Amino acid sequence: MGTLLDNGVKPYNHYGAYLKEKYSGQRVFKVIVDGNFTCPNRDGSKGYGGCTYCNVDSFTPDTARKIPSIREQVENGIERARNSYAAEKFIIYFQPNTNTYAPAHLLKMMYDEALSIDPENTVGLSVGTRPDCLDFEKIQLLESYTDRLDVDLEMGMESIYDDTLERINRGCSHGEFLSTMKLLEGTKLELCVHTIFGFPWETEEMMLKYAEEINRQPHIKFVKLHHLHIVKGSIMGAKFNKEPFKLFGIEDYTDFLARFIPLLRPDIIIQRIFGIADKELLIAPNWGYPKSKIQTYIDKGLESRGVKQGAKYFI
Repeated sequence: MGTLLDNGVKPYNHYGAYLKEKYSGQRVFKVIVDGNFTCPNRDGSKGYGGCTYCNVDSFTPDTARKIPSIREQVENGIERARNSYAAEKFIIYFQPNTNTYAPAHLLKMMYDEALSIDPENTVGLSVGTRPDCLDFEKIQLLESYTDRLDVDLEMGMESIYDDTLERINRGCSHGEFLSTMKLLEGTKLELCVHTIFGFPWETEEMMLKYAEEINRQPHIKFVKLHHLHIVKGSIMGAKFNKEPFKLFGIEDYTDFLARFIPLLRPDIIIQRIFGIADKELLIAPNWGYPKSKIQTYIDKGLESRGVKQGAKYFI
């Protein structure tokens, strides 16, 4: 008979199953778009240098960045998804940098262009941003697309501790995150929160408290759970090369997730359970597996530990 995992049932609410059910079994693929944005803690409005874990290649001044047009990116992304993954429907995903960091009228032009390429097969818009780069006008703009699309607003919470946010040069406090969540109460947008586990000064007890903070926000629908990884060209990478510090091994991280996921509200959908960097950029931790094998390793580890999302969640 095999295990539940053998039959495609994971010990947590995973995004793939959600998409399959929502879109009646059609293959849905995210098409990444680079809108040539920057961030307020890179351009000087809040600071310089960006978050210490980020690769400085993405700090390149806008005038020096050579990227295809939005139309070319979407057309190429859709073609690649169809040819390589037999994708049928598409979510346009503005991912790199802070994708609401521009006046609303310019954002509308960019979103509209991306969504106009294949409207019959485009089912969603996903926008990654920071809590301090949202306001009522931009929220209204994003909500204006919800009459015909699913709109996923992804925000980097990263940590719930201001000490950590300061140490990583985030340029955004946890209080600002909470204020933005207050602004989003009752929204039509589908909210996704991104976290990073494994900052060396945070204990496991501290990291497990992320679940409590997420659970307190009933309008959070999705989460992305990442472990800290160190990449070349980052401030943290330079420090790590001089004085290495402990990072999650794959078994340690699976152990941590086995304690975290049961605390997480059972209705939340987990879009990712680990982070990954390009092989040529990754310094550590190198788990020695491709992405698909890491996913399988963690899923099997969670199943063998008897994990069930929400098993330890109490209202």
